[in-house]
Amino acid sequence: MASKLVLNRLRSLSRVSQLSDVRFDKLRDPVSIFSTSQNHVKWRSYSEASQPTPPPPPPPPSHNTFTTTSSSLNEFELAKFSAIAETWWDAEGPFKPLHLMNPTRLAFIRSTLCRHFRKDPNCTRPFEGLKFVDVGCGGGILSEPLARMGATVTGVDAVNKNIKIARLHADLDPQTSSIEYRCTTAESLVEEQRQFDAVIALEVIEHVADPAGFCKSLSALTIPGGATVISTINRSMRAYATAIVAAEYLLHWLPKGTHQWSSFLTPEELVLIHQRASISVQEMAGFVYNPLTGRWSLSDDISVNFIAFGTKSAKKDETLD
Repeated sequence: MASKLVLNRLRSLSRVSQLSDVRFDKLRDPVSIFSTSQNHVKWRSYSEASQPTPPPPPPPPSHNTFTTTSSSLNEFELAKFSAIAETWWDAEGPFKPLHLMNPTRLAFIRSTLCRHFRKDPNCTRPFEGLKFVDVGCGGGILSEPLARMGATVTGVDAVNKNIKIARLHADLDPQTSSIEYRCTTAESLVEEQRQFDAVIALEVIEHVADPAGFCKSLSALTIPGGATVISTINRSMRAYATAIVAAEYLLHWLPKGTHQWSSFLTPEELVLIHQRASISVQEMAGFVYNPLTGRWSLSDDISVNFIAFGTKSAKKDETLD
């Protein structure tokens, strides 16, 4: 499979470059990132849409001024999402890109998790009997379809408004009213010694203060032999042009300031911090957008949006320090 070839390349790069001293809180030089080998992947339709000549893009921030706590919470990010919490289920609102991307995200989750847990992907409720946690669940746009596919779902978010919206919407459907929504963090669930068959955190890690610590918490929430699914945005010049300049400043798909380029992770870094957290990344795929159809699809192009499926060893080991 092509995606596995990409993954093998990432693991090789991770070993050769010896990134053990990578510091994720430092801003990388955009020019040096652009020249690295990770950006050789062929351009796909997401960035092939004709665009007007863009104005000079807002410069990436030179340092992180966000307030942090002892957990991975980023207070500035929480405030941003709290301000738009009531629009979660507005398919034409600020979260429109996530609504459009959701079927493609679910296709990847269904495929990888059904294969891992040996479930039939063609049945109506393939995740029957499995416990999932949706970390950073927002208004529940991912938790609800997972529940309809049979999973026992816990949705957690640090923004109380998000949880209130999620509960109200879930109660409208008997199939989703059983979702356990809680205003809490992954770290708090670890302290409660909660564990799940699958831990899912989509478009979340780029908004936390400590990505490595966040991944360790996700690993601690995963049962031995369980799975994790994480999606995020690559820290590449192409991602800067599309996910920030185009999406926020030209097309106005997202509110300005939604993303900070310096907070993005490269695929190599994501593989590395997973390894440090006792998670082995098994499969990775990219998301590309077709402006003609208005739809997203899975691709081997991981230069902008990408998603990773990983597994935790069946041996009950401690999370790596």
